[in-house]
Amino acid sequence: MELGRDDAILVGRGEAPCYLELKLANRHGLVAGATGTGKTVTLQVLAEGFSRAGVPVFAADVKGDLSGIAAPGEARDAFLARAKTIGVSYEPDRFPTVFWDLFGEAGHPVRATVSEMGPLLLSRMMDLNEVQEGVLNIAFRVADEEGLLLMDLKDLRAILAYVAEHAGELTVRYGNVSKASVGAIQRQILVLEAQGGDRFFGEPALAIRDLLRTDRDGRGYVNLLAADRLMATPRLYAAFLLWLLSELFEELPEAGDPERPKLVFFFDEAHLLFADAPRHLQDKIEQVVRLIRSKGVGVYFVTQNPLDVPDRVLGQLGNRVQHALRAFTPRDQKAVKAAAETFRPNPKLDTGQAITELGIGEALVSFLEPGGTPAIVDRALICPPAAHLGPAGPEARSAAMAASPVKGKYDTALDAESAYEVLLARGAGRGAAQGAPAEGGAQGGPGLLGGIAATLGGIFGTSRPRGQRLSTGQRVAREVTRTVTNRVAGQIAADLGKSIGGRTGSMIGRAIVRGALGGILRR
Repeated sequence: MELGRDDAILVGRGEAPCYLELKLANRHGLVAGATGTGKTVTLQVLAEGFSRAGVPVFAADVKGDLSGIAAPGEARDAFLARAKTIGVSYEPDRFPTVFWDLFGEAGHPVRATVSEMGPLLLSRMMDLNEVQEGVLNIAFRVADEEGLLLMDLKDLRAILAYVAEHAGELTVRYGNVSKASVGAIQRQILVLEAQGGDRFFGEPALAIRDLLRTDRDGRGYVNLLAADRLMATPRLYAAFLLWLLSELFEELPEAGDPERPKLVFFFDEAHLLFADAPRHLQDKIEQVVRLIRSKGVGVYFVTQNPLDVPDRVLGQLGNRVQHALRAFTPRDQKAVKAAAETFRPNPKLDTGQAITELGIGEALVSFLEPGGTPAIVDRALICPPAAHLGPAGPEARSAAMAASPVKGKYDTALDAESAYEVLLARGAGRGAAQGAPAEGGAQGGPGLLGGIAATLGGIFGTSRPRGQRLSTGQRVAREVTRTVTNRVAGQIAADLGKSIGGRTGSMIGRAIVRGALGGILRR
């Protein structure tokens, strides 16, 4: 590429080449425009550029069109002409791709535990009212105090049944616990299961480090989440992506301003994240977006209308690509005006008028300059993608799955000893058994092994470690459980002391926190 640079991505050309500086790519961005104006192509061009630069990418593939990035492009006449106009040579290419799918059909399964998702996101996912959300918070609190891990939906059912059975004593401690509210939550769990939530909640849960891979040539993997089916359940879609973003915030160390991002996260159909979200959730979203930059993560929202993104979040997005908007309605006209006013003015360009006149593959572009200030807005032609434009064929998808660096790691679900099994083994009441489907085999059934596992679960909350995905207290609890099965009891105290560095053991039972967003909410 004649205009190529190692420290920047060439996105298009107006009066001058439009470069996205890698050093400033973690200052977030926005790609907006009406349907059919070229947002997906721009997203693909950005993803290709980051991959070339060795930056892993995560993107939700809403329509399946992005999957073509795994297959080589074609030297179409239109692409050759566009490349010549911009001043680059067109070279077909393909990029290392990992396919993910919450339903485990079009990619590797993606899972999270109920405990990590937490009551806030679960409440929104299930559309609970304030009273029901309060009861759900009590259930999580009881699980913490009882040392019960909430891994999947049957665990959540079991702890809710336990809460309902002990509603009288819990009401005295935490406030009113209505059995009617518990019943309403249980019904919403059924709805969530029907939407595929039963496949999403469980183990092995997604390890964030698996999104941060590069191939042997140093190119960043493009992680694509198949979201075409997921879009039918927008609350699940938005909650999952927000959970993933908050997990990145929690797990990644501080990085300051690296020479290039550790990961770039594209949030397509971004309006779903903010639609009907309560104010306290929007506050936390803004906080995550503002702070995750220091972890070396860039977040790019992709949406039709810039008004879909709250002003407090919009103000954090330094790199912008605005495709055409239609000014047919008063709201459209307001969106055009708002979009035009957010750009640094160009005396040679009527920004508001240009937004309504842009053709397909054209956009108003303003990226941050090396000094960190927004560049003057420019009307630019977007570069043609080097990979295949459109959905990948079955052969390309199969080849990507066969070469996946996480092949076989997530394909088989695991059922660890958790709240359901522990409560069942304790004889915690008929409600736990009635609140979840019976499990076959030795998973939580009676007998010596089940009794030992149930006892350990009752003390420490789990019987199987799952890597470094949890908070300090959770890691300690799981490490202790592992230690119990391999060492004599007298060694436990020494190992515990080393793990927690002087903290009291009583904190362990209360340290089963709900992942990153839960950690943020406590700040």
